[in-house]
Amino acid sequence: MPIVQDPVCGRDVDTDAINSHVDQTTSGAPESDPSKGTKRFHEGTWYYFCSLACRMQFVSNPDEYVTN
Repeated sequence: MPIVQDPVCGRDVDTDAINSHVDQTTSGAPESDPSKGTKRFHEGTWYYFCSLACRMQFVSNPDEYVTN
């Protein structure tokens, strides 16, 4: 179970839990459980978040959280 750090709040996030699919949409797209965390692709890198709130904060200003 790979653990990474949420770039917004610093909490540990389980990437396996976020990437696991619990269902699929009517069109066949995989669905995950957002209560386990969420992720966002930004400039070639996946970023993992403990919550939708942290992801929304990241999306509003990614340069504040991205480390080069």
